[in-house]
Parts: sequence; C-alpha cells; structure tokens
Amino acid sequence: MGDQEALRKIITTLAVKNEEIQNFIYSLKQMMQNVEANSSRAQEDLEGEFQSLYALLDELKDEMLMKIKQDRASRTYELQAQLAACAKALESSEELLEAANQALGTANHHDFPQAAKQIKDSVTMAPAFRLSLKAKVSDNMSHLMVDFAQERRLLQALAFLPVPSTPEIDLAESLVADNCVTLAWRMPDEDSKIDHYVLEYRRTNFDGPPRAKEDQPWMVVEGIKGTEYTLTGLKFDMKYMNFRVRACNKAVAGEFSEPVTLETRAFMFRLDASTCHQNLRVEELSVEWDATGGKVQDVKAREKDGKGRTASPANSPARVVQSPKRMPSGRGGRDRFTAESYTVLGDTLIDGDDHYWEVRYDRDSKAFGVGVAYRSLGKFDQLGKTSASWCLHLNNWLQVSFSAKHANKAKVLDVPVPDCIGVYCNFHEGFLSFYNARTKQLLHTFKAKFTQPVLPAFTVWCGSFHVSSGLQVPSAVKCLQKRNSTASSSNASLP
Repeated sequence: MGDQEALRKIITTLAVKNEEIQNFIYSLKQMMQNVEANSSRAQEDLEGEFQSLYALLDELKDEMLMKIKQDRASRTYELQAQLAACAKALESSEELLEAANQALGTANHHDFPQAAKQIKDSVTMAPAFRLSLKAKVSDNMSHLMVDFAQERRLLQALAFLPVPSTPEIDLAESLVADNCVTLAWRMPDEDSKIDHYVLEYRRTNFDGPPRAKEDQPWMVVEGIKGTEYTLTGLKFDMKYMNFRVRACNKAVAGEFSEPVTLETRAFMFRLDASTCHQNLRVEELSVEWDATGGKVQDVKAREKDGKGRTASPANSPARVVQSPKRMPSGRGGRDRFTAESYTVLGDTLIDGDDHYWEVRYDRDSKAFGVGVAYRSLGKFDQLGKTSASWCLHLNNWLQVSFSAKHANKAKVLDVPVPDCIGVYCNFHEGFLSFYNARTKQLLHTFKAKFTQPVLPAFTVWCGSFHVSSGLQVPSAVKCLQKRNSTASSSNASLP
C-alpha cells in the first residue's frame, strides 16, 4: 500500500508538471504570435512615420524652392526694366550726339545758333541725364542659402522611443479625505517624451501589498497629463484601496509603479430588512412605504396556517430584497417594528469613533425621521418617543413641523428643511449632530451619554427615502464638531 500511495503521488506530481509545461508551451506559442503581430505593427508604424517625414521634407523643399523662384523672378523683372530704360536712354543719347556733330559741321551757317540751342535744350531733357546708373536690386542670393547641419544631426539621432521609467507614488503628498483620494507621484528622471499617465485602482479589504488575486477589478483612468490626480465621489464600502500608475509616451507604456495601499475608513452599513415594519419595502439602501403591507401580511399568515399556498421568504410581507453582503443584524432576531412605528434600523452597531451617513427623502412624505437608537428599542416604539432613540422628525401631515425628538420631548427647529440630511455620531463624546448635507449647515446637536451601542434608525410614513453609506466624515463637519465640542451650543440638547 505504501508503494502504491507513493506511486500515486508521483503520478499526481507528473500530471501537474505536465499541465504546467503544456500551459507554458501555449504561452510561448502565444508570445510567438504576439511577436509576429507586434513587429508587423511596429514596422507599419515606422514606415508610416518615415513617409510622414518624407512628405514634410518634400513640402518644405517645395516651399523653399518657390521662395527662390519668386525672388529670382522679382529681381529679374527689376533688372530687365532697368536695362530697357538704359537702352532707351542710350539710343536717345546717340541720336543727340549725332545731331550735335552735324550741327558743329555747319558752324558758319546762319542757322547754327538756332540748331545749337535746340541741341542744348534736348541734352538737358535727355533720359540719359535723368537715369540712375545704380542697379535697383542685388545679385547676391546669400539670404536664401541653407545649412541643415543641425537638422542632419537630429535626423541621424533618430531612434526608437525609449520605454518610460517607472513612476514612484509619493505617499507623503497623497491624501484620503471627503470620500476623495488625491494620489501624487514623481518620475525618477525627467522625460520630455512622456505624453500621459495611466492610473489604476481597486477596492480591497486587505492591508499591505496588493494580492495577486482579488475579487474587485482594476479601474482605469487614462490620459492624465500631470503627476497628480484626484478621484472624487467615491463610495468607501471596503477598508482599503490599491493604486498603481505608469507613464506612457506616444508609442509605448512603461511598467506600473510599485502598488500602494491606502486606508479608506468610512462607516459602511446596510438596512436591516428583518427589522422593518411590514408596511416598508426595503431594497438595499432604499425604503418605500407600502400601504398594502398589512394586507399582504394577513394573507401570508393564513397561508402559513394552511389556508392557502405555502408561505415562502420570497413572498414575505415587506417584500424585502436583501444584499448578500448584509452584516449581522443588531436586533438579535427580535420581532420587526409594528403598529405605528414605521421604522427600520441599520445593520451595523456604532460603539466607538465618529461616523457619518446621509439620507435623502421624498419631500411628499407625510412623515419622516432619521437618527439613532439602541437595539433594545421596542417594536411598538416610535423614534424619539422613548429614551432609547434620538432623531430629527419632519411632519407634513395636517400641520408641518420640523423638530428634534428624544424621550418623548420635542424641540421645534427654526431652520429650513433640507431634502438631504447628514448625520454625525461621535459615540465616545456623546455627540449626535444633524446637518444640511449639501450646505453643511448645522441643524441640531444632541449631547448624550450613550450607555450602549446605537444603530442608524429611520422612519417614514406615506413616502420614501434613500440612504448613502460608505461615507467619511466631511472635513467641514469635522471643523464644526470641533468648534461645537469646545463651546456650549444653545441647541445642544433637549431638556
């Protein structure tokens, strides 16, 4: 048996090795095909670049030849015109010379004075004496000479583009804040041929160097011209993010930088569908009030008693669609909210540090509330009506009111009602603050001493809302909270 087992291990090892070799052979064949295809493409690109260069040189040559021809034609025209004028003046001068010689031969004739005066007048007006005997243009064409020695050296230095160096990510200049990541990097050597950079990032729950296999794909940002880039509007639903960057010239991309991992700490939670009132329909982070929930519940109850079809989770009263990644509920399996407590809780306990989330509600909702509650909040308890919950409550039914509620006490808030509310909770310091999520205006702050962990809590009647989690505490809120913690606020807490 021992020999057989040893032989089986050998067979297994050989089979694995054979598979590795086969995979490597396939990889080599694929690389050969890639070499053929890539070299052909490189050759085509090279020929195209040279053809473009030839065309440019031919165009420049034609332009410069045209310049020489135009200059020659202009100078020839000027010289021909001057030559014609000189020839005409010479002909006139010769005629006058001949006439003067003839007149001199008849010096004793009585008409001589008259002839001499005419010749003198003709000489005065003769073109030969009004003609400039200096050429109008030069025959020097040195201004059209060329010296391509420098260009020739540049052409002789033509070579294939070098692969860009690998960038180095500068962690000291990189920043994670306000659900944004600013990543900075630098090149080890200056490279004027770099055209752009490519940044890749992905989410992960593992600290340290990126792992070879990750569930999340790399996301790509191309065409970055500088050595810094900011990703905005991120949702931090995982603990960390991996980053890498590479430089590209017009022909080739360099190697990726050494990947870095940045922590993206934020409060990530989902709605615990098992806690919601039967009239609330929960889908991921959205909730809608459904008036038929109670009737559906009655039907399901009868079916469960054997008076109808067999009840199934898919046909549950609240028709809940739960996320496969939902964390364990904080209510520990207690009954869902009922009666007039149209409430649903978050699924993640807050027992330390500071946390922030936002909720956007339908303005047509007849009632809406947002805050925190202990997981011991009774199934009949409405938010703010007991000492186990704190909330802001908007009532649009009959009489409009916007108030802060805790332990069945309410304080009316004299502030504009925003359509999106930000909630800040600092468990250790006992601060629960509400903000206009868009303007970061402080709406109200509870100063409490939490005796047990709390959960995000929401209520809605005849309306709907959507929660945004995976958010970091905004910088503006941090500043306001720091100021709020060092000074007493008139709206700090309910009596």
